[in-house]
Amino acid sequence: MTEQQTQTQSLSAAKLEIASNTVQQLIINNGQGQLPHKYFYNDHKEALDSSFPLLDVPIVDLSLLSNSREDIELEKLKSALSSCGCFLLINHGMTGEYLDKVREITKEFFALPKEMKQKYTREVNDIEGYGNDMVISEKQTLDWLDRIYLTVNPEDQRKLKYWPESPEDFRGTLELYTVKVQELIKVLLKAMARSLSLDDNCFLNQYGDRAIMTSRFNFYPPCPRPDRIIGCKPHADGSAITVLLQDKEVQGLQFLKDDQWFTAPIIPEALLVNIGDQIEIMSNGIFKSPVHRVVTNSTRERISVAIFGLPQPEQEIEPVAELVDETRPRLYKKVTDYVSLYFKYYQLGRRPIEAAII
Repeated sequence: MTEQQTQTQSLSAAKLEIASNTVQQLIINNGQGQLPHKYFYNDHKEALDSSFPLLDVPIVDLSLLSNSREDIELEKLKSALSSCGCFLLINHGMTGEYLDKVREITKEFFALPKEMKQKYTREVNDIEGYGNDMVISEKQTLDWLDRIYLTVNPEDQRKLKYWPESPEDFRGTLELYTVKVQELIKVLLKAMARSLSLDDNCFLNQYGDRAIMTSRFNFYPPCPRPDRIIGCKPHADGSAITVLLQDKEVQGLQFLKDDQWFTAPIIPEALLVNIGDQIEIMSNGIFKSPVHRVVTNSTRERISVAIFGLPQPEQEIEPVAELVDETRPRLYKKVTDYVSLYFKYYQLGRRPIEAAII
């Protein structure tokens, strides 16, 4: 049996999830006792709480993407996505006070009593709802992370039973934030196309009219072993595009560049945008879907809110024809339902984009 067949068989066999407590509950139950070995991350060269250099993340001004200075800003956007795969977006139309409100409802939800949060607990073998990520292998290293994962678009795919009613303004805040980020994504996908001298809609056409948007509210409690326990394992996103609202004060997000880890800087009023694997495929590898992770610390909790934009499962994704020629041959196959294996690949420490490479 080939290595690929073995991996495929492992993915197919991973149907039943292994029960696991949330990290918050683990802390309550465990006290100062020994932490379960499954949280200890061994695939690293240095201590996870080592000092890492700050990544020079380009800053893109959305207000300049539609005026006489657009060419300069488009070149900055293209350079950012071709090198580190991410950028900090400013002048995006949301005030600092509004972004603080999104952060506030995140903190308030995770501060609720256990019984109130458990109303929104995800079902076994499903990702939507409150808890932690799926545990599909006894050998799987667990992330030091609790989250609530919600589908927000299309509206007819929402599972409102998982949308918290406490804090009372959670639903309304998420609804409005979704509308604002949805418009941002459309503007950015058009700008990405123009930066490559393509038609405005070439990425949007593959993204689709009924693109899926999911939200993930993340909570990283203080960790007693930040040198050995990771907040979120290294991965690249399976989305087309990801818009991240970072914690206002506490760093933790890191990107892999040139085989070295760098810490992402924080600008409280900015949104951190990175492309996912599906735009890397559409751009025929010109834009890079960055590998990133989250490290923990021993003294401060950390939150973040990610919005993932991705095509419907039946939508065909492939390199844009204009980006394939003799000097740059086609790198990826046509794919559909790209995300179907994403979470299982992630938990097994593999990148799903490998399956799309010709």
